[in-house]
Amino acid sequence: MIPRFVVTGTDTGIGKTVFSAALTGALTGSYWKPVQSGLDGETDSETVERLGGVPRDRILPEAYRLSTPASPHLSARLDGVTIDPARLVPPASDRPLVIEGAGGLLVPLADDLVFADVFSRWQIPVILCARTSLGTINHTLLSLEALEHRAVPVVGIVFIGEENCETQRIICAMSSVRSLGRLPWLANLDRESLRQTFRDRFDLAAFSLVSA
Repeated sequence: MIPRFVVTGTDTGIGKTVFSAALTGALTGSYWKPVQSGLDGETDSETVERLGGVPRDRILPEAYRLSTPASPHLSARLDGVTIDPARLVPPASDRPLVIEGAGGLLVPLADDLVFADVFSRWQIPVILCARTSLGTINHTLLSLEALEHRAVPVVGIVFIGEENCETQRIICAMSSVRSLGRLPWLANLDRESLRQTFRDRFDLAAFSLVSA
């Protein structure tokens, strides 16, 4: 089967879009952002296209494009839109598909719907991106509990930031979820540096052997 992944995070702004770009590029895959909140400046889809070297025809159109950079439920309300879960259906793809959520797992899409509920319905393996900085142990373990509570399959954790061996060790030990690798902050973040860093620090086989 063709691999599919959901890339989510413990928080917003932690680097999951950069990781999604690297993974999509490495897999020669397609990318889908179901809900984009905020259209001023570069969107996440455009970032993945630029940093991942992903052709425009493999950047699949969002189900919802919302104007305000805010929680999707609020952005939708301000745009006069109601997010319908029935429209959040992963698109068909003849190549590996990387799907990126917005913010963390319990970010609301509506008053009675969070991203983790959508992921539970999909049952597509999740990659959880986590910071290596102070506070990440609590955030990461809570995120993994939310996934386990909803019986969402988890591929593993991607750590983002500077090396923090003890933090990375205790998270994996307490959760029994494996680390897939660590993506450091890159002083010069461009397509080639990201591609080379992914090659050096991640085993592509860990991703290509997973399907759903």
